[in-house]
Amino acid sequence: MSKGNTTKITDELYAYMLAHNPPLSAVQRELVETTYAELPEHAGMTSAEEQGPLLAFLVRLTGARHIVEVGTFTGFSALAMAEALPADGRLIACDVSEEWTAYGLEAWAKAGVADRIDLRIAPALETLRTMPAEPHIDMAYLDADKSSYIAYWDELVPRMRQGGLIVTDNVLFHGAVTDAGAAGAAAAIKEFNEHVVSDGRMDSVMLTVADGLTLSRKR
Repeated sequence: MSKGNTTKITDELYAYMLAHNPPLSAVQRELVETTYAELPEHAGMTSAEEQGPLLAFLVRLTGARHIVEVGTFTGFSALAMAEALPADGRLIACDVSEEWTAYGLEAWAKAGVADRIDLRIAPALETLRTMPAEPHIDMAYLDADKSSYIAYWDELVPRMRQGGLIVTDNVLFHGAVTDAGAAGAAAAIKEFNEHVVSDGRMDSVMLTVADGLTLSRKR
């Protein structure tokens, strides 16, 4: 069996990769810096820098007009996707924190995309269950509490249009998914990964982007 992990991601190689990706917009960069400066204990919850351009690329690639984000934090990923949406596109952002999403509200307005983002402060399962049951979502980004990933997935999949894309973050969970004794969030992610790979409604590919990213396309 061939091994594909012979290229080790050093700090220098990571910087090289970022330099050869689309740069963050000025507002995205400011939001990331503000998040790390003002919320240092929680800043690791923000999506990795390379995920912003990737999410924007996927929005354009799929032609998405209706996006659902589960887990918004300070709004970096929502901003990246909203900036890639057409003017009539909409993103529903699900979160429970008014404090953290306030940073996003300010950034979205500054970037001129606030009218494309519908922030809903409520448990995400409640928000998802109020959405139309028929397939209508073009793209979803799942990056919230890990214990509920399967529940979110099971609400999202029936609502995805054929060819729709679910992007799921943290599927490697800092490497803990290989731990036979994994507990808590790590165990929840392991269970979620098995749930996804056995779901015949979707075609899924797991990638070693950031903390692990799974791309799942509705059949």
